[in-house]
Amino acid sequence: MKILVGMSGGVDSTVAALLLKKAGHEVIGATMTIWDEVTRSLAPNGKDACFGPKELTEIPATRKICEKIGIPYHVFDCREEYKKLVLKNFREEYLNGRTPNPCIWCNSMIKFETLPRTARAQGLEFDKFATGHYACLGYNPQSGRWFLQSALDSKKDQSYFIYRLKQEQLANILLPLGEYTKEQIRGIAREAGLNVCDKPDSQDFYAGDYNDLLETKENPGNFIDTKGNVLGRHTGIWNYTIGQRRGMGISSERPLYVIGFNKERNEVILGHDEETLKRVLTAAQCTWMDFAPEQNAFRAEAKIRSSQKPTPVTVTPLADGSIRVEFENLQKALTPGQSVVLYRDRTVLGGGIIDTVVE
Repeated sequence: MKILVGMSGGVDSTVAALLLKKAGHEVIGATMTIWDEVTRSLAPNGKDACFGPKELTEIPATRKICEKIGIPYHVFDCREEYKKLVLKNFREEYLNGRTPNPCIWCNSMIKFETLPRTARAQGLEFDKFATGHYACLGYNPQSGRWFLQSALDSKKDQSYFIYRLKQEQLANILLPLGEYTKEQIRGIAREAGLNVCDKPDSQDFYAGDYNDLLETKENPGNFIDTKGNVLGRHTGIWNYTIGQRRGMGISSERPLYVIGFNKERNEVILGHDEETLKRVLTAAQCTWMDFAPEQNAFRAEAKIRSSQKPTPVTVTPLADGSIRVEFENLQKALTPGQSVVLYRDRTVLGGGIIDTVVE
């Protein structure tokens, strides 16, 4: 089988390519360029991030890795699509007082869509597209639908980040790392003499200040408490996220947290720790895998962040296609713009973008 592997220069995608080659496949390495060095020249070079100037040094390093593995390597320009789909959504969400997850948007629209499509458009032929994500791929012959499962290594599981993949995408991918632990992957790279074996994971989306991407001027407004009392002044609601504790510059006998926004009044609402705890949210723009929700409520488990252990919920489908999710236990910092992903055991049912936090 001829397989295109999306490579970032890290240990995971490197070992994914190596494993597929050892399995007898014809493997091709590919990297997408998304960094615009002309308009983002102020971002610091030392910070590792998915979107940043380190891409300029990662590409030559990845080319050398592919030479060592013994596979061809290609670089595809995905900058314009990244701007239109990921950065545009990022700006709109933040400026509307929401907190997006650009990695989820990038995976579904760029990494698993634009990159392989661009490769084919430029004449590269391949049967499957693979990445170094920690997740497992499954197929139900009865329904004819594909689905994802969480990885064997629960600490590294990335099914949360790729829950928005469509059926046509799932049908054309491979996820070779799903049954491995991170320690095993590093060991395979070390045994192969690859210098990425101890390379740390990239933890950040952007290498600079988010205001670089928002390209907006300060818009001062008030910090208020839940009773409407003015506590101080802020420089723009996009500088704050639900659950944030530091950076307000307000003295208080008890720690204050961001618990909400009033975009119409340009206010950031602050409260104490117990006021960050909520139980119910609604989510829109829902996607489903091998699961078709009916009108009745159903039980599942949910994650509101990738590192979270799935927790019991009751999900109620709503008439407009959105869902109401009620957690069994109070949750800290339910955040509009982030994703809620639904599981049953290890299987991903689907999920959506958090729209409102109800109570």
